[in-house]
Amino acid sequence: MEAVKERAQAIMDRYTQSGFCAGSSLLILQHGEEKLYAQSGWADRDNQIPVQRDTLFRLYSMSKPITGCAAMILLERGVIDLYEPVSQYLPGFANCMVRGRGTPEPAARPVRIRDLLSMTSGLPYGDEDTQAGKGALSLFAEIGRRLHSEAPMTTVEIANRMGENGLSFQPGERWMYGTSADVMGAVIEQASGMRFGEFLQKELFEPLGMKDTAFYVPEEKRARLTKVYEETENGATPIHTEHLGIYCEQNSTPAFESGGAGLVSTLDDYAQFARMLRNGGRLGETVILQPSTVRFFTSGRLEPWQETSFTSQFDGLAGFTYGNFMRVLKDPGRAFMNAGVGSYGWDGWLGPYFANDPENDLTLLMMLQRKDSGTVSMTRELINLITAAFGR
Repeated sequence: MEAVKERAQAIMDRYTQSGFCAGSSLLILQHGEEKLYAQSGWADRDNQIPVQRDTLFRLYSMSKPITGCAAMILLERGVIDLYEPVSQYLPGFANCMVRGRGTPEPAARPVRIRDLLSMTSGLPYGDEDTQAGKGALSLFAEIGRRLHSEAPMTTVEIANRMGENGLSFQPGERWMYGTSADVMGAVIEQASGMRFGEFLQKELFEPLGMKDTAFYVPEEKRARLTKVYEETENGATPIHTEHLGIYCEQNSTPAFESGGAGLVSTLDDYAQFARMLRNGGRLGETVILQPSTVRFFTSGRLEPWQETSFTSQFDGLAGFTYGNFMRVLKDPGRAFMNAGVGSYGWDGWLGPYFANDPENDLTLLMMLQRKDSGTVSMTRELINLITAAFGR
């Protein structure tokens, strides 16, 4: 065990010392119990504040599995139906148009909740390739302009505008990483009758003891929020940028509670969420989901024609499929990392990483805050080390 921790520490220190990232932390669980914790470098390099166990990290897209779980809660209770059209909750999706590279045309069928969860809705994040992509860029620019105004855009307002902006392709035609999780957050808000953040707090964060997970950081916790860094010729350099409508400082309750990118959390908080899923929906006496729902949630997969676009957009995820806002490993022999069949989870724009590996009963959580990261070489090196050491 000590040798494994020393190797993990050496990998993390190497990336910190090279300037690739200012700091990082790692938590490994097996059978629900902690096996390894390591930290390296700085949460705030200029002020010499080290990464700590309770450092707060911006999750960005690692928010998505939590949004997917919230959808499963409503699914299990019979509140939502995956076949339902999104327009039942968000009128901006009525009479959706496909605005690709050619002449705009009506969507052949409604965008359904299942399309959101599988990222096959056609909703883009923003690009120059399609009319819908250009419209999304314009929408996010407006979100940014209004972010600090007296009339910031709300979760539901943004989702309706996304529907009005249109789709890059016909629903279900292929896979594309986009704003589906943000729209899902608005659906949850409308279906539950409470703000999305309130729903998460009541149904997930409070029951699981996730006391540091939220859409903003209150004043008394702000000293624990890590800085954001980007790689330059001088190494990791701090930046202050607002990306995808998210406050960089996250110092006030946002009008836009982004289900795709908005949450802040700690390693130990996210570990509670991961433990719950590995325990079949239960953590101690607290029941969030039934085991059959967890199996459904964590075994999503794309249709064969959709997987082609998935692996072409994420070339590091060969061997994986996708469903319910998570990657799911179905063919380890094609993967770029050593993990068990059925491993699931996701990462984030700034480098946080989550994976549950049911075959080996392992949870791997890593945090860092480096711009434009996602899953990086350091993450894969650590996954290979940990799976080899603790795998069955």
